[in-house]
Amino acid sequence: MVAGSKRHSGNLPAEVTSFVGRRRELSEARQSLTRTRLLTLTGAGGLGKTRLALRLASEVKRSFPDGTWVVDLSPVEDSELLARTVVTALRIDRTSALPPMAALIAHLAESRSLLVLDNCEHLRDACAALTRALLAAAPDLQVVATSRQALGVDGECLLTVPPLSAPDPQCPPPLASMARYDTVQLFVERASAVVGGFRLTEEDRPAVAGICHRLDGMPLAIELAAAWLRVLSPRQILFYLNDRFGLLDRGCRVAPPRQQTLRAAIDWSYDLCTPQEQCGWARLSAFCGEFDLEAAEAVCVDDELDRRQILDVVSQLVDKSVLIRNGGHDTVRYRILETIRQYGRARLHQDSEETVVRRRHRDYYQELLARAESDWFSARQDAWFATLRREFANIRTALEFCLTAPQESHAGLQLASSLWSHGLIAGGMDEARHWLGQALTLETGPSTARVKALWMDGWLAFLRGDTVVGRDRLAECQALAGRLGDAQSLAHAVEFGGLAALFENDFPAAAPLLEEALDRHRVTGDLWAQWTALFLLALTHCLTRDPRAAPMAQQCLALSETHDAPLARSYALWLLGLQHWLHGENRQAITRLRDGLRLTRSGCDLLGSAQCLEVLAWATAQEGDSEHAATLLGAAQTAWQSVGAALPGLGHLLHHHTECENRLRNALGDTAYDEAVRAGIELTRSQASDYALGSIAIAASNGTSEPAHTPLTRRERQVVELLAQGLTDRQIAAKLVISPRTAEGHVQRMLAKLGFTSRTQAATWALKESRLWHDSCAEESQPGR
Repeated sequence: MVAGSKRHSGNLPAEVTSFVGRRRELSEARQSLTRTRLLTLTGAGGLGKTRLALRLASEVKRSFPDGTWVVDLSPVEDSELLARTVVTALRIDRTSALPPMAALIAHLAESRSLLVLDNCEHLRDACAALTRALLAAAPDLQVVATSRQALGVDGECLLTVPPLSAPDPQCPPPLASMARYDTVQLFVERASAVVGGFRLTEEDRPAVAGICHRLDGMPLAIELAAAWLRVLSPRQILFYLNDRFGLLDRGCRVAPPRQQTLRAAIDWSYDLCTPQEQCGWARLSAFCGEFDLEAAEAVCVDDELDRRQILDVVSQLVDKSVLIRNGGHDTVRYRILETIRQYGRARLHQDSEETVVRRRHRDYYQELLARAESDWFSARQDAWFATLRREFANIRTALEFCLTAPQESHAGLQLASSLWSHGLIAGGMDEARHWLGQALTLETGPSTARVKALWMDGWLAFLRGDTVVGRDRLAECQALAGRLGDAQSLAHAVEFGGLAALFENDFPAAAPLLEEALDRHRVTGDLWAQWTALFLLALTHCLTRDPRAAPMAQQCLALSETHDAPLARSYALWLLGLQHWLHGENRQAITRLRDGLRLTRSGCDLLGSAQCLEVLAWATAQEGDSEHAATLLGAAQTAWQSVGAALPGLGHLLHHHTECENRLRNALGDTAYDEAVRAGIELTRSQASDYALGSIAIAASNGTSEPAHTPLTRRERQVVELLAQGLTDRQIAAKLVISPRTAEGHVQRMLAKLGFTSRTQAATWALKESRLWHDSCAEESQPGR
């Protein structure tokens, strides 16, 4: 009986430290064990596969009356010793004459046990053979394996262990919300063990968010970092993480060797790779963020690794949890955790390949930008824009290389001058100017690339309201273009002069310069440059009420439709909307602006979105819907901030904004106006578009259509929720501390917007929509959204 009880007890170790997070993964793992007999937890080293397996075993051990057994395989280097190691862990009588494998099968054949094989990756084939044999011989046996690579056994169920959730260091959540992130919980708990009474404070909040994010949500790394609180503050730890391997090379001496330091954990993975895989790992560390197979081939292929080998190398690195596969609709993409990337970068530097590989990486993205530019004015405009947004982390990495490596500054200038879509459209104005400024400082020689960079930086300067820098860039651009005599450079310099005059409200000077630029672009055959010059010329005529504005704006629209260029079409629609509004044609303006806003939304065009929301607010105000107009102004304010442009920089539009603001303050009063603007400011970009399109759609159809998303303001939502509770106008007024007349006005506007004729209809609608609305709010507040 004593021997039998020992056999049945298992050898599951007690937890020495608390287990943090992993609720979703535990739930998935438990569900998997109801469907499979072999569950393999995979993931990179240091992500906590072992802890998750042990916690899972602890939670399900009651289902295994013959024991839950854990076998640590990390010390086992000879596959011939695998079965013997398992026999020892299961405390099987070794006096038997049976070979170890036969003894295992005899012992487990009729038992209902759970076997946890921990750290299988270096004995993968042997573990697969052993597992296959045991599962065939023991019908009630279940196996949980941890491995950086799948075992490849029939019926195997894989569960990838992801990094722990971490806050965004660029926008860390409030102190009260930090505990929602598993990495923060883990850091604080381990910190408390090192420094008694440690508590997360407001002062430490940004540093802890930075630590958790910088360490990729990797539990091993976070625990090692927390141990440094004996001698460093969180801010100091974050600073020293610039050399994360140096800082985290001192760990827990009682842990297995591979888990004592961060470097040891990743060394273990590296040593399990073939020479070709090690070479691929090092070269793929040139990437930052995601990349696809085409990019991997461009960066990795040479005499040592040919194109046919790259697919196998990438596949094996995914299998071994070095790369993470991200699915896509058309193309699979891959990413590499920053910690693993830095390890690979160090290996690349040791192999003296860093400059060559990073140059290939730079060349690939430079060629990608060139293709995007040549194909921009086409039906692929949205697709190119999405591609450049997706690839921008790698473009940034290429820029860093060019502007820090010797003799690469000219390529950096060429790269930086290709950032116009990022700077003008995608909300990266400050960053684009940062790169342009650095490149122009480092590369001062005369070139067409410098002309392009000068007018690009000058354009952005004017948009930011920085006319002094804009004028300086203009003067140098024109002088250099004149010296070079290059037709395209001269055309851009002339257009830049017209743009500067437009931004400074010097319309008589702007028009002839833009006409000349348009003629020059026609000679060079640059269709996109022709369109931009035509657009700016039409805008100049529009603002001066010149009768040539309308046909020229229509020409902009027709040209964009001929080439099926959606972003260009959205700007043409905005221009036509502005033209209609300036002539008092509010309904036509609203229709055009709505169409333009839809296109900016599909293309993620932040500047176009800001312009459409702004003029929509003006048109809505003139239609007499003051509260809606004020909310739209608030939404536009957020959009301007997102793109990095300042409305004061658009001097030709600023006075219309001021007039609209004054009109709305007079109509609503300061308190109601501020409240409506604040409601608009709080909308996400998606919500702002829904709000603008929904409210306009109802207004245009006399209140008979119901939008997919409620167009109600925050105050009107409060009113309809109270109305659904059966309150009268007077009771609603008392609840909201407003006058009965104001409450009645809110109710009438709410009914009109929703297309209802009775309070009962509105109450029924509110009850139905309440859960959907609150679910939407919760979704917007989720980390990473």
